[in-house]
Parts: sequence; structure tokens; C-alpha cells
Amino acid sequence: MNAIRLTQYGTGGGCSCKIPPGELEDLVAGLTPPPSATAGRILLGIDQGDDAAVLQMEGEGRAIVATTDFFTPVVDDPYDFGRIAATNALSDVYAVGGEPVIALNLLGWPRGVLPLELAREVLRGGSAMAQVAGCHLAGGHSIDDPHPKYGLAVTGLADPGRLLRVDAGEPGLPLTLTKPLGLGVLNTRHKATGEVFPEAVATMTTLNRDASRLALATGIRCATDVTGFGLLGHLYKLARASGVTAVVHSAAVPYLDGAREAIRDGYVSGGSRRNLDWVSPHGDFGDLPEDELLLLADAQTSGGLLVAGEIPGFPVIGELVPRGEHLLIVK
Repeated sequence: MNAIRLTQYGTGGGCSCKIPPGELEDLVAGLTPPPSATAGRILLGIDQGDDAAVLQMEGEGRAIVATTDFFTPVVDDPYDFGRIAATNALSDVYAVGGEPVIALNLLGWPRGVLPLELAREVLRGGSAMAQVAGCHLAGGHSIDDPHPKYGLAVTGLADPGRLLRVDAGEPGLPLTLTKPLGLGVLNTRHKATGEVFPEAVATMTTLNRDASRLALATGIRCATDVTGFGLLGHLYKLARASGVTAVVHSAAVPYLDGAREAIRDGYVSGGSRRNLDWVSPHGDFGDLPEDELLLLADAQTSGGLLVAGEIPGFPVIGELVPRGEHLLIVK
């Protein structure tokens, strides 16, 4: 079983297998239902592309956070795949300022192709991260699927008056990034060569819990996480929703070791190129080389938080300014 490479059994891998952002927005446009007599009030939903749905129940001092996330293998090790997928799903709750309380497994497995013992390792990895997060993991759903897939459906709680949202950015706020970039190109290299990048695995299995709590403690109200649409894609959505322009200082952006070498050697996913194509009409990128822009648009899996505000201990990579001709400026 050690010779089985999970990344060879699925198209794409990790958050790079998402439907491209432009296509996804067209797909969900107009699907928000009108207000109804349904209990509670939606505080965050799909209008601005927030990371999770948040529902406030009448008479309740806390809001319910609901999200789900799953994808095909991003690494070959099944236990690490489970940990990464679970961490990524839990991140959607932290990205809106919530705390996860209970999760359900989502598993697709080619049972006639890959041993069920590997699926058990995937589930064990997910369970390990739920335990780290202090989140119950109880059951879930599985299907016989041609391609292995794993993730979680997560329910959490949040203070409705202290949410992190993509439409709350204001001119003058600095931009903070809580994890280095480069996960996409390193995962693409891993899929192509089998080379393992322990720093990338450690980054993808680090919860965004502490960063989220620090952001709330410092009064920050605007944030998102950086996943399949890359830094530029998620920042574009934040700037558009907040009615501001985002400025990125490329020299200040941190990268994982080996990321620049991977891009130099051509390990770029199709998702990263689509991300750059999507934001380019809305950006002023000066004379930055394409490799630099592809790194900024690199499709991340279980990336960090992008915060409109300053969090001690994390790098400031830019700022929000009054809205101008372009929504994104990269210097």
C-alpha cells in the first residue's frame, strides 16, 4: 500500500480542482432565495462569496455557522490527505470568526480500485484534526466514486456582532497574510514527481484558529481565507465587495521554500492560470513578470487568512485604498 500514489487517482487535486471562479459566479448568480418565513436570519451567504453561511436565530445571542468543503487528493499519504482536507474545511468557520463544534465526514472512494484500508487512514487523519480543533466528528456520508474525495460538513457558532466578512474592508486598513504562499506549485510538483514537501504539509495542517481569534481580539471585521482562487482571486473578491482598491507589495509576500524553484520549473496548475486570467482585467500589475503573478494567483489548499487589519506576528503585505480605476494594484 505504501507504493500507491493517491494523487494519481483524481483530476486536479486539493483546492485547485475547484470550478473556476468566473464560471462559479455565473453558476450561482440569482440563486439567493427571497426572504421567507423560515426561522432565523441569514447574516452571511453567497451574495459576496463569503467563506461560510451564518444564520442568527431569533432571541439567540449566538449565530450558527455552516459550511462544507471536499476535494480530490492533494498528497499521496492518505493520513495527511485526511488531515489537510479536514483542516481546510474547518478553516471556513474560522474565516468568518466562528468556532467549529460538530462536523460530518464526506467520503467518495473507488472501492474496487483502492483498498479500503487507505480510506480508513484518510478518515483517521480527518478525525485527528477535528480533535485538535476541539470539534466533534460524528458520522457522515460515503459513496462509491471513481475518484477519491474527502472533506467535512462543519457546523460552528459565532458572535453575530463580531463576524469576519469580505465586505467590511475600508480604505487605510493594512492587509495581513497569516500563511506563506506556494502551496499550489509545491503540490503540483509533488503530484508530478512524488517529491514530498514537509513544510507544505505542515502549513496545510495548521488550523487558522489562532489567527482568527487574534483578528477578533484586535477588533478586525474583514477577512477571508486564501484557497483555490489564490491570493489575487480572494483579494479581488474582498476589494469588490468592500468597494475599495487593494494594493499588494509583492516583495512583502512570504513564500514557502521551493515555491520559486517549482514555478521556474513549470509546475503550475491550470487553476492558477485561470485565477490570473480572471483577475487580470481588474488589475494593474505594472511590469511584474508572469511567474511572480502566477505565484500570487497560485491556487492554495488550506491556506491562511487574508485580513484587513494588522495581527501581531504576521506579515503586512499591502493595504486598502479608496476605490480607483483598478480593484487590484500589485507593485
